[in-house]
Amino acid sequence: MSTGKLYGLGLGPGDPDLMSVKTHRLLGKAKHVAFFRKKGHTGQARKMVDGLIPTNAIEFPMEYPVTTEIPVTDPRYNEMLSGFYENVSVHLRSLTQTGENVVVLCEGDPFFYGSFMHLYTRLNHLIDVEVVPAITGMSGAWTATGTPITWGDDVLTVLMGTLPEKDLVRHMSDTDALVVMKIGRNFEKVVRALKVVDKYDDAWIIQFATMPNESIFKLSEMTETVTPYFSIIVVHGQGRRP
Repeated sequence: MSTGKLYGLGLGPGDPDLMSVKTHRLLGKAKHVAFFRKKGHTGQARKMVDGLIPTNAIEFPMEYPVTTEIPVTDPRYNEMLSGFYENVSVHLRSLTQTGENVVVLCEGDPFFYGSFMHLYTRLNHLIDVEVVPAITGMSGAWTATGTPITWGDDVLTVLMGTLPEKDLVRHMSDTDALVVMKIGRNFEKVVRALKVVDKYDDAWIIQFATMPNESIFKLSEMTETVTPYFSIIVVHGQGRRP
């Protein structure tokens, strides 16, 4: 019996119109659709494809055992997630071994800070895996500001808000253009670091980029509550131009 293939489908930043033609085609004929979600939630990736997958497709929600309940520095965090990824990998592999193709929905690009990478590293040497790239969330965010993120020889740095404050300051001070992701609970820490390197007044915060509830503010003028996940801070480069 021939084996099936596992597809990591990049869905893009949120707007369905920004999906690739290939992703849309694979969704339209999918028989098995897997997606990550927090327990008790629909899952953002699943919301993004609502109405785009066949009604008879078999869905496999992969529910994280932990998200923000314990800190990432706690040894239990990696232990629980590692076991979770192992278990879902076994299930996905078993489906492909029956000859079935499976698509895994991925917000943004599958190889850019996404959960799919943890499945890929466990399965790509065992079964046929194809990754379909996509527009990243940060690309959707800086485009929403209406200003180019980099010019000429500008260096762009992408940081995670989960980094220690001293590391944020170090990296921020040594770059021209900046993207900060995974803000959430780290918002105040990120703001302090931006102020230390004198980039606070130039920063923008974009929430739910390209989605219907998108919001864009200068960070210094932000008065709304920051969303815990779909928020990105950008500082534009001002480099060489003709």
